[in-house]
Amino acid sequence: MPIGQLFVIAAPSGAGKTSLVAALLARLPALVVSISHTTRQPRPGEVDGRDYHFVSTSQFEEQIAQGDFLEHANVFGNLYGTNRDALLLQLTQGLDVILEIDWQGAAQVLKEWPDALSIFILPPSREALHARLIGRNQDHPDVIQARMAEADETLSKAPQFDYWIVNDAFEVALDELRAIVLASRQRRARVELQHERLLKMLLGEG
Repeated sequence: MPIGQLFVIAAPSGAGKTSLVAALLARLPALVVSISHTTRQPRPGEVDGRDYHFVSTSQFEEQIAQGDFLEHANVFGNLYGTNRDALLLQLTQGLDVILEIDWQGAAQVLKEWPDALSIFILPPSREALHARLIGRNQDHPDVIQARMAEADETLSKAPQFDYWIVNDAFEVALDELRAIVLASRQRRARVELQHERLLKMLLGEG
């Protein structure tokens, strides 16, 4: 039985999701990010197997046909997906796993994995969102315009998520994200799985 907690984190492009997750990983042990498969080209500095598993469209479609993905989605013309077996292995090892995915993939995961905790990262304003997309210096202006248009649909899905974090002050948002993860680790059902023998001893049953 998986004893790790699955977290689904989504946000419009530019809200700071990736930066928050990276900082959280540096602060908490036993926490990992599921490495997605994608058909898009690597960005400067990205490494295959560390940031994504970069595959061809034909390879991705073959994995879909084989049922390898817990979720998959087409985002701005590129395919993204989460390998089901790799995720389950991490959870059964007691690791907390973050799925950093778009709202389409999040909806698929939450339907199949109702125990997952979902977190939505909000920007403080549309102006801030646009400025961050420009500041990343990663996308062509046409792509930035498309991402801003997509943000409206993404933001409309926020009510489907358990937790909201407004990423205005980064350190505050990071503390809020960390608090959610730490609180989940103290849920009774999880502590019982981890300390079943201790509880029996305390109750005089072991």
